[in-house]
Amino acid sequence: MTYYESTGHLLLTPVDRDAGTRVPRLRELALGERADPELDAFARRIADTVGAPHAGVNFLGEERQFFAGLHHGGGPDDAGAPAPEARGYPARVLARDHGYCPYVVVRRRALVLEDVRDFARFAGNAVVDENGVRSYLGAPLTDRRGIVLGTVCAADGVPRRWGTEGLGTIKALAAELVDRIHRREDTGGW
Repeated sequence: MTYYESTGHLLLTPVDRDAGTRVPRLRELALGERADPELDAFARRIADTVGAPHAGVNFLGEERQFFAGLHHGGGPDDAGAPAPEARGYPARVLARDHGYCPYVVVRRRALVLEDVRDFARFAGNAVVDENGVRSYLGAPLTDRRGIVLGTVCAADGVPRRWGTEGLGTIKALAAELVDRIHRREDTGGW
């Protein structure tokens, strides 16, 4: 279903009806409130695995997104561009209307955007102009209770052909991280 603002404009960020369930679950798991070195390492692994300069482990609250795991690097595609920190992307905290992870969470499905400018709904997102994001790959982190906690994701400043291989890879990484989260819940540690 498509939702509109009172002004009649199409909302770029989908309505998140599950935030009220997700937020207490994130608190219970002690996720989404602080940076986590283990999740930073996992984000780096995502970036290395898919060959992207930016990657994250993102948990969504009611008003914001929090990248408990974050990796930003450079590479040949970034030659001459300002450093990610100077562009403000990726940042640990983003508003809910920035980026594409909210779509993944609400849809409960992986999302592949090889060139965000090819899709009117996604091209107008703030991360395109403000932060130079041109491609995105993300998958939901769905726990054993069926709650989508957040995402694992990768982004690049140039269009990318993620393809079905990239889709399969990001979904496998999401499943691996959910297994780790469950082990952490069961044993009290990573």
